[in-house]
Amino acid sequence: MLQVQNISGGYGATPILSNITFQVEKGKMVGILGPNGCGKSTLLKVISGIMSPTFGTVHIDGAEIGEYSTRELARKMTILPQLHATAFSSTVRDTVSIGRYPHQSGFFSSWGAEDESAVKKAMQQTDIQKYENHYLEFLSGGEQQRVFIAQALAQASSLLLLDEPTNHLDIAHQKQILDMIRKEVTENNLTVVSVFHDINLASLYCDEILLMEKGKVRANGAPHEVLLEEQIMAVYDTGISIQAHPEQPKPQMTILPELREQAEEKVITEGHLTIKDEYVEFKSDFPLRVLSSAVHNAGMGWYASFINRTVNPDYDIEHVKEEYFQYLINEGFSPTNTVGMMTAVDTKGAVIKKYGISSGEVFVVVTAGVGNAIDVSQSYRRNNSSYVGTINTWVIINGKLSDEAFVQAMMTATESKSKALQHEEVYDLVSNTIATGTPTDSLLIAATQSGELMQYGGPITEVGQVIGRGVFEATVEAIQSYRKGDR
Repeated sequence: MLQVQNISGGYGATPILSNITFQVEKGKMVGILGPNGCGKSTLLKVISGIMSPTFGTVHIDGAEIGEYSTRELARKMTILPQLHATAFSSTVRDTVSIGRYPHQSGFFSSWGAEDESAVKKAMQQTDIQKYENHYLEFLSGGEQQRVFIAQALAQASSLLLLDEPTNHLDIAHQKQILDMIRKEVTENNLTVVSVFHDINLASLYCDEILLMEKGKVRANGAPHEVLLEEQIMAVYDTGISIQAHPEQPKPQMTILPELREQAEEKVITEGHLTIKDEYVEFKSDFPLRVLSSAVHNAGMGWYASFINRTVNPDYDIEHVKEEYFQYLINEGFSPTNTVGMMTAVDTKGAVIKKYGISSGEVFVVVTAGVGNAIDVSQSYRRNNSSYVGTINTWVIINGKLSDEAFVQAMMTATESKSKALQHEEVYDLVSNTIATGTPTDSLLIAATQSGELMQYGGPITEVGQVIGRGVFEATVEAIQSYRKGDR
């Protein structure tokens, strides 16, 4: 569809672009990224024919753009520039209708049903039909941006060039516009080349990314091939972290600010842990990074409070989310800053152990009841009834863990818990085999994220060895305590 070959050039004698080559297949969306001044907008102007390159060529559908007449090129390609100057007063409808100019035999002299339909559809897609008779100069910057996007859509060309199309738009309209453009790409084979400043939006909506640096192509490919931490940090000269999007197979970037106001090291002590009548409580004056399988706020996040709460064995598990949220509020906890677990055993029997490592200390907290013990390899032989989990484990580390170390710490703690059940000869009464846990156990790994980075958390590491020992010893003691008290 679009071939850009060896493009070089700029403004007068000032070189901006240097030997840029790439192509875009029909029905694909390509995002152009790069820091300010790298030549993104200049490249778009060259592709559109607004600027002529010093060297190189631009082809659309196999023909060089210079071979098309102005009207023919407008039927092939639409460009939405970054800035729009409204030199004269015009209504929204009239502004959008200008997009139909390439399809007229004379200026609006052959206006027909197809033109009317295209204008109405474009206004509906961009949510501006309510402004149809309003004058452009009385709209906000974001509303004006949507009008010009509607104008570009009404033009109905097969190639759409966009320069920061979501500039001035709030997040709701950013999503609406990009969803709509993406739908046109997917369903109607529209080809889109768009300049972005927002790396995350480009990653989410584009099939390919062209990363520019100082007028050259630094990388070109699928988002996961281009948006690499070291590469983005080098191009933008700033600290970032890349994670996967929670719902799409696309990388997402997080800026890492340099926060220098924190002078003292973050440390957890015994004073942060309390055993109360209804729950075990951990409360800190700063958030820890947490990975957990808890009832409330499971997953990865930052939290300053944890509770492990005793509930009756006949607790209504069907409404746990709503009930637990209200319980936290009633007990004075912030639901957005608290990880919550529950157990059917008396939390006054909780076991708290402390172990030393080079970075500080590790705390292990376990509540254990084995009345519903289960061998996970034989769980298919049971019915689907839900049980309140009775072995809950916290591992709280004074130290800094990588993502890999968090996952490895979870594995180490789980294996150690299973070994404790084997040591205590806890059986699954259905299969008559050694149990590995209970039906809904919960596990939490938390770290202060202060100090030297611990890259790994497996059993060959110092922290992994302490987790293995600590979870085993605390679980054994908690099981023995449970059996003695028959809680």
